[in-house]
Amino acid sequence: MKLNTKSRMAIAAILDVAMHGTEKPVALAGVSERQDISLSYLEQLFRMLREQGFVMSSRGPGGGYRLNKQLSAISVADIVNAVDKKSDYAGAPHSADNCQVGSSCHAHSLWCRVDEHLQDFLRTVTLASVLEEAKSEAPAMDAPGVPAFAGDVPRRHEEVQSPALA
Repeated sequence: MKLNTKSRMAIAAILDVAMHGTEKPVALAGVSERQDISLSYLEQLFRMLREQGFVMSSRGPGGGYRLNKQLSAISVADIVNAVDKKSDYAGAPHSADNCQVGSSCHAHSLWCRVDEHLQDFLRTVTLASVLEEAKSEAPAMDAPGVPAFAGDVPRRHEEVQSPALA
């Protein structure tokens, strides 16, 4: 299984549609702005998601995308597999081509097992559970330690100080 930028963007985009498409279809231009993903790339992703039956589209003014399935019926693995090539599915055997040293890779069976465990885990994670977890983890804006504005957010990892060092 490949958890690459394409699959991450597809998950972010379909979650955006889930959150904003409860009353009317969501325009990809809005998803593009909110998720900082190019519109042309979103169109490619949503074509694949539509072909796999995860979303449906409507044309014209007020048109856009809506989910075609319940959030609880869509796993993260479903989305990853919908946007990645069939050869990248976790269910496919790990090929020696993916190993640094080819057929003499001593860790080949390890990577096969990692792929299987990742696929098994992502099948258990639904979009509903991802949204629920995000809601429970979202800090209140006036909570201590929450930046009041973007200027308070450290820009580099080095600027973040460990609580143990503070």
